Amino acid sequence: MVKGARVLIGELSATTGVSHRMLRYYEQQGLITAERGTNGYRHFPADAVPTVVRVRALLEMGLTTDEIRTVLPCSSGDEQPIMDLCPEVVGALSKKIAEVEARIASLNCSRSALKAYLGAGSLGA
Repeated sequence: MVKGARVLIGELSATTGVSHRMLRYYEQQGLITAERGTNGYRHFPADAVPTVVRVRALLEMGLTTDEIRTVLPCSSGDEQPIMDLCPEVVGALSKKIAEVEARIASLNCSRSALKAYLGAGSLGA
């Protein structure tokens, strides 16, 4: 896209595969910005496309919009969700890994307890 070019919400949605509603939500959350034209239409900067791609990737990793708002200024690049691993990104992702590992451990305990309960019940029948 041409530097300084603007895209309408429909173009941004079609390019990224993200719904209009989600794009408005991302704007509300401060993840992307738009200017309003005289007709009231949202005009997003051309660099909103890779930003939305990064937001989607970070959401899929399990980060919240608050966490993404913290790390987004440190992320760059069109192809990868994060190219510049600044301390904020490293910290947020390390914290998220620890949270995921804790959930996995908890789920493993639950699975073991359920299996034990089923095993004990089948012995008494």
